[in-house]
Amino acid sequence: MTVGLGTGRSSARAILALGARVRNEGLQIQCVCTSKNTDVLATEQGLTVVPFGKLEAVDLLIDGADEVDDKFRMLKGQHGAVARQRLVARAAARRIYLASDSKLVTRLGQQATLPICVLAFGLSFVREELRNLGLSGVVRRTMSNEKYVTDDGNLVIDVSMPDRDPETVAAEIDSVPGVVDHGLFLSEADELLIENKQGAVRRLIRG
Repeated sequence: MTVGLGTGRSSARAILALGARVRNEGLQIQCVCTSKNTDVLATEQGLTVVPFGKLEAVDLLIDGADEVDDKFRMLKGQHGAVARQRLVARAAARRIYLASDSKLVTRLGQQATLPICVLAFGLSFVREELRNLGLSGVVRRTMSNEKYVTDDGNLVIDVSMPDRDPETVAAEIDSVPGVVDHGLFLSEADELLIENKQGAVRRLIRG
């Protein structure tokens, strides 16, 4: 089967576990990765990585989330890979997301900012269009104060999520020319694995 591998700490834990199963049980799988960092880790774990560009579908996606509400809606993008994460999620027949119970919220945006991935070419225009929608934020920067650049050469604007319907906010962002993608993943999750501080995991399946 083909397994999509997400980006971030939760996904990294899944990759380590999957690598161990491949080595110990001889699982016959191939993987597609949603970031260069994921690609490196998966390869180090002995997983067979194939380019997503050559595939039309994925059997299973395993990824993480920065926030999750009680409707299985998620806010993602801390690691800047939302465009690739969305593509692989839409291609996957089954999608599982991992999160600690500290990521459960009553409203998306309570704890995390909303990342919006934009073309560098239109940065100033896009920022103004987003401000007109009530979405003000800052351009993400690295520790050396350089503009953060995604694996695909785009920039990220981190905005405060307004206290409005997430579906409406997502549609408004999608309408802005120059926006590549954003961190509102509202319908992607089929299954959630929620871990508490003691390490116990709850499995939640979308009804």
